[in-house]
Amino acid sequence: MALPYHKVNVLTGFKAAAEMKDPKPLAKVIKKASRPLLVIGPRALTVQIEGKPFIEYLVEIAKAADIPICATAHTKGKVEELEATAESTYDIMEIINHLKDPEWKGLRGQGCHDLVIFGGFRTDIGNQGLSTLKHFAPHLRTMTLCKFYYPNATFSLPNFKKDEEWKALLEGLIQELKEAQ
Repeated sequence: MALPYHKVNVLTGFKAAAEMKDPKPLAKVIKKASRPLLVIGPRALTVQIEGKPFIEYLVEIAKAADIPICATAHTKGKVEELEATAESTYDIMEIINHLKDPEWKGLRGQGCHDLVIFGGFRTDIGNQGLSTLKHFAPHLRTMTLCKFYYPNATFSLPNFKKDEEWKALLEGLIQELKEAQ
């Protein structure tokens, strides 16, 4: 079992994130979702993966799988610069509150999202938001694409020590999603 990035996030209970180290099963989960959502946080702008901003990988994933984007904080401008549309600009707490409601119609008004993918958040805020969804939104599955393990997600990447491993996984995921189109 992977250890959380923050030592205080030791799991109590029986439900922990499935650690995903291979892009194929990640792509399968995303493709299987009928109404996925990508939530991009402000760290996606500042975190670089071997010189490329993390937000560029996230936008490529959204484009490859036709996933609506919720741009939090000040990420909307960069999303649009990358020729994608941010369908909402909620802050992280607003989107989490909406996601808890199974009657919410989602960003496109087609019904509640069934998979929410997170990337670019501080690990402490991310873990607390994922804990809220884990306990109060049983209708959702969650996924994180950051380089740290989030025990409160449904699916999480492991703690990557090397950026080249993280980069390889993200690029493999993008390729898998593009092949599925």
